[in-house]
Amino acid sequence: MQMFKTYVTIDNPAQVILFNLPFQKGQQVEIVVSLRNPDPKAIDRLRALTDNLPQADPVQLVQQGRADLEGRSML
Repeated sequence: MQMFKTYVTIDNPAQVILFNLPFQKGQQVEIVVSLRNPDPKAIDRLRALTDNLPQADPVQLVQQGRADLEGRSML
């Protein structure tokens, strides 16, 4: 697997622009973004935001998926 690592400073949190990538047009790549030197306050703010998100119930997800498939005559 070919990997490329670079560091950027976020100017606009709505987008990240990367330059001079060693990949060709049309190639699919995986993008992983992480904090280089995490700010403990930022981590606390992120945790507060994500802790309030509803948690998925795996049993309910399976039941819903089964119902969807049965409705499509796939089971």
